[in-house]
Amino acid sequence: MKSKTIKVDYLARVEGEGSLYVKIKDKSVVDVKFKIFEPPRFFEAFLRGRNFSEAPDITARICGICPIAYQMSAVHAMEDAFDVTVDGQLRALRRLIYCGEWIESHALHVYMLHAPDFLGYADAIRMAKDHPAIVQRGLQLKKTGNDIVALLGGREIHPINVRVGGFYKVPAKRDLAPLAERLKWARDAALETVRWTATLNFPDFEQDYEFVALHHPDEYPFNEGRLVSNKGLDISVRDYDDSFTEEHVQHSNALHSVIKGRGAFFVGPLARYNLNFNRLSLLAQEAARSAGLSPVCYNPFQSIIVRSVEILYACNEALRIIDQYEKPDSPSVQVQPRTGTGYGCTEAPRGILYHRYSMDDTGVILDAQIVPPTSQNQKTIENDLWQFIPKHLDLPQEMLTLQCEQAIRNYDPCISCATHFLKLRVDRE
Repeated sequence: MKSKTIKVDYLARVEGEGSLYVKIKDKSVVDVKFKIFEPPRFFEAFLRGRNFSEAPDITARICGICPIAYQMSAVHAMEDAFDVTVDGQLRALRRLIYCGEWIESHALHVYMLHAPDFLGYADAIRMAKDHPAIVQRGLQLKKTGNDIVALLGGREIHPINVRVGGFYKVPAKRDLAPLAERLKWARDAALETVRWTATLNFPDFEQDYEFVALHHPDEYPFNEGRLVSNKGLDISVRDYDDSFTEEHVQHSNALHSVIKGRGAFFVGPLARYNLNFNRLSLLAQEAARSAGLSPVCYNPFQSIIVRSVEILYACNEALRIIDQYEKPDSPSVQVQPRTGTGYGCTEAPRGILYHRYSMDDTGVILDAQIVPPTSQNQKTIENDLWQFIPKHLDLPQEMLTLQCEQAIRNYDPCISCATHFLKLRVDRE
């Protein structure tokens, strides 16, 4: 029972507050703790006893920024358990709605949460006074992503149109035409975003990361693929629990995920980019190279460029899907529940999001496990700070705080939507 409670505890940390404690002795860092301390929300426990069809709507409430990721991982896990295949235009619509989420989430992070750190502003509001056109571009990009989610999901926040087997309602081709026009502007704005982020100043900081992401033979990954790493991992989603485990640490309510026998790993845009560069559209590849990136990037501070490249890819992919779209005969495929366990893993904006559900023969959920990207990145974030802070100990307290916030925000941790989530305490002896 105790271990189960701990497992549920981590889920609460999808959005919340964090703090950083650093102890320095004799000009050496002797302790670093990245703490997540918001009370638990118990979503895994909420799911037990509910019908499988309720999972997409319940899990969407976990996060207001990336509800599609939770819905997609949930429906894929259920379909895996019930041996259901969703393909054709329904599969394409799932990619399209995921494009919308990537665009709105990445635009929020790039322009509102991360850029102020690089440009020396306390927040995006103050940045807007000096750079109104830049902030306006970010807001319009985010709105384009929201428009896609609203059209396909029924509303922008916590969408209600996604179901196991497909959707409750699908659009006609003519309904997508206005989106296409906005996406053409967004594609140009995304290209400009890549160029702009490439002009920012980046600390010289690289580590020997193990990147983990989905890998699909034909596509840049959203919903499907095998889990691979740059250090030899290559498994099916069903084998996730055989290779990964979660550890409780005293200073965080969120569990730390590790690869068994290897330790910390890195998920998110930088991982996807390093493991799937050749699956990006040619336009996105060319933009990345023009921004000074090679197909391999180990500097987490440059993730702001990589996120911009993914915005560009998502705009381009959305336009491709809309151009090829024909309304399917039915908004969903038939689903027949049965006893079993299903596994799902999709690429949330912040990285892989793993779901596992066990159901009885009527489709009632008996057990649920959800591992969000931030849980998987926590240990790597702490490792970064262990390596990053010693190089900046001579900075004034205020500047050291800013540098640590930048290092943490490289991962776009989903613990708070506010620009300032971090409280830094430094003990010097």
